[in-house]
Amino acid sequence: MPGKELLDPCVDCRDAEASLTLRRRRLCKDCYIRFVSYKVFKRMEKFRLNRGLSKVTPCKLLFPFSYGLSSSVLLHILHDQLETQRAKTHGTPGFSLHVLVIEPSTISPSNPPDDEAFGLAQKSFPLCSFTRVPFHSIFDLVPDFKETMSQFAGNGFVDDITLSNAERLDAFRSCIATSTSKADVDYTLMNRLIVAFAKKMDCQTVIWGDSDSRLAAKTLANVAKGRGSSVIWQVSDGMSPFGLEFNFPLRDIFTAELRDYARFFPELTSLIVPDEPLSENTLTKNLSIDDLMMRYVLTQGEKYPGVMLNVTRTANKLDVSQMPSDVSHCAFCGAPLMNEAGASQFCYACTRSRPSTTS
Repeated sequence: MPGKELLDPCVDCRDAEASLTLRRRRLCKDCYIRFVSYKVFKRMEKFRLNRGLSKVTPCKLLFPFSYGLSSSVLLHILHDQLETQRAKTHGTPGFSLHVLVIEPSTISPSNPPDDEAFGLAQKSFPLCSFTRVPFHSIFDLVPDFKETMSQFAGNGFVDDITLSNAERLDAFRSCIATSTSKADVDYTLMNRLIVAFAKKMDCQTVIWGDSDSRLAAKTLANVAKGRGSSVIWQVSDGMSPFGLEFNFPLRDIFTAELRDYARFFPELTSLIVPDEPLSENTLTKNLSIDDLMMRYVLTQGEKYPGVMLNVTRTANKLDVSQMPSDVSHCAFCGAPLMNEAGASQFCYACTRSRPSTTS
């Protein structure tokens, strides 16, 4: 008996009605999910097969989780891979995933407490282990942070050790002048906190939940901020200056595609904390370079997705092995110093963000 004639058949399986368009191809729900998941699967194959790693124990990976769209979708896909890995009775040990959450309310008082969301994430992804830390735990995890903080802030800042670590960190962050510098310093601090925690947990790799759109924005923003030399490890798979590998499994997927994927799973829609939309009335001078580049990529990326994809593909061609191995590193962000010998302990970009050099 002939099957039911489809009005708009999926171009992949031809067995179901297409429900949305993916890169000019009409796909059904299952094929859409399969496409996105397979992109991540290929990027994680090294860890799944433990190539060049232990054949006995799983490869330990750290995953910073923000409750945002990209990191939530990636965690969902990685957990599916863990379930498949667990179901196999033989084969390589694969990978284990430790999820790190930096408490949002300790980053900004405008962020609500995440107790409910954290519990929901643990319940939704039981094969992962979870840790939640406050932003000010950087004092405990990065031994030299107190000295570096004072040196970076300059003579106009006095670190009052009688205050709590949370108050000390807030005092330091409040002395940073411009919105671009504030965003740059916060990103650097969170990066150092994540790296320090990964080393504490003996993780070999940090898995970042940045979509192609986010990586394109980061590439453009870093170049604009004078962090061109750090683009290599901030948006590309490979070894970072911190002795840990960085990996970006969502690098071939756009933010809009992740949004469509998330709509298929109620557990994701209830977990994801959406980004606050940038008002069209917001003055450009009040936005950081990071916000400006993200706004540009999200608006232009819908019109010219191939252009944004080429931005990240070009950045990914940068070869970290070509960086000199004997150079010193910035005391604040850890990037290789390209300054003249003895000129400064901070890189050019960090020097621009210091209170003494911002306006």
